[in-house]
Amino acid sequence: MKNVQLHNTLLLMGASFIWGTAFVAQSVGADYMGPYTFLASRSWLACVFLLGLMAVLRKAGKTNPAAEPGFWQNRKVLVKGGVFCGTALFVASAAQQIGIGTTSTAKAGFMTALYVVLVPVFGVFFGRRPGVKLWCCVAASVVGLYLLCLAGHDTLSLTGGEWMLLGCAFLFCLQIMLVDHFSPQLDGIQLSFVEFFTVSVLSTVFMLLFEHPTVEQFRLAAVSIAYCGIMSSGVAYTLQIVGQKALDPTIASLAMCLESVFSALAGWLILGETLSTTELCGCGLMFAAIVVSQLPDRKKTTC
Repeated sequence: MKNVQLHNTLLLMGASFIWGTAFVAQSVGADYMGPYTFLASRSWLACVFLLGLMAVLRKAGKTNPAAEPGFWQNRKVLVKGGVFCGTALFVASAAQQIGIGTTSTAKAGFMTALYVVLVPVFGVFFGRRPGVKLWCCVAASVVGLYLLCLAGHDTLSLTGGEWMLLGCAFLFCLQIMLVDHFSPQLDGIQLSFVEFFTVSVLSTVFMLLFEHPTVEQFRLAAVSIAYCGIMSSGVAYTLQIVGQKALDPTIASLAMCLESVFSALAGWLILGETLSTTELCGCGLMFAAIVVSQLPDRKKTTC
């Protein structure tokens, strides 16, 4: 069981790495098109990618044998779970894309990743009670986030867009809890497809109502759309769904909030941005929280 949890945690860390590097692509995309247009573009691309992946796996005979015969398994739960998860993801992603353009990337990363605190708090209401060790890991992770994103840079006064990012943390928390509920019952790739199909439809409706996309916008943002659509949406969110199976949502949130660390490290290694000693300490503290969360609990000895 512990090996399964470690494997799933590594999958979520892989997802957080992709999300962290995609943060730059989202910022670039926001320079060329509206948030709903960008979200619709990347989500439809994710649907195409996931359909292709499912076709390849089906041909290879690697589909997951579920209770129902046929390709689309457990259809009623699949539609319900996909719509619920997709709606939560649409609202959270739209709020994030709008908020990114109103504040620094450091503050945006910090506020979005505050779901690391909200997930264990919400989990209490669903009958999950994280132990003292996990609460300590959550506290250490939040301190690490602050050191990485805010220490010496920004104040905590909030603008309108930053309040939206704060709400985004609650919405991502809801999406994590919904995935935790539905993922054990479904094939991960199929749930990811229905989730992104829901996001695609909703974002397209809002795009047509509130924005006026042009061919030139799509041309300029093509690379950002491709990376976010295939890697961030198609690959990373599927890794999230698969990785959250049989994993405590508190540990899952700790792993996924590392996207802030990977975003900073990518800027440091690829773009030549500098990281101060304080910021490096924040990265180290967050990684340490993940490592400690995976250590086995000490068994009580009986006399």
